[in-house]
Amino acid sequence: MVPLKIRELLGLIDETLANLKIAIVSNQTRAMESPYTSYEFTQRAMELQEDMEDLLKTRNSLARFDPEDEAEEHFSKEELEEFLRLLELLRKVDAHAY
Repeated sequence: MVPLKIRELLGLIDETLANLKIAIVSNQTRAMESPYTSYEFTQRAMELQEDMEDLLKTRNSLARFDPEDEAEEHFSKEELEEFLRLLELLRKVDAHAY
């Protein structure tokens, strides 16, 4: 794994948060389209909102560190790899596919 600075990790989180916001709005909009599918879209929007709130808490915690610190100074390699996989999955959320 390539060394990752805290500021780079924060950038990935910010990108993920932006994608989640788009997906939430998309699902909320789709919930209004049909009474037959509104529950599913509303439920998905709420799940994404929870993911976004968790990610915001994580971002706030990371923001306390020096942006130039290596992320591996604060997290184990396994924790960091798992978190990066999660961010990758959340970043690839295609809001328009819902």
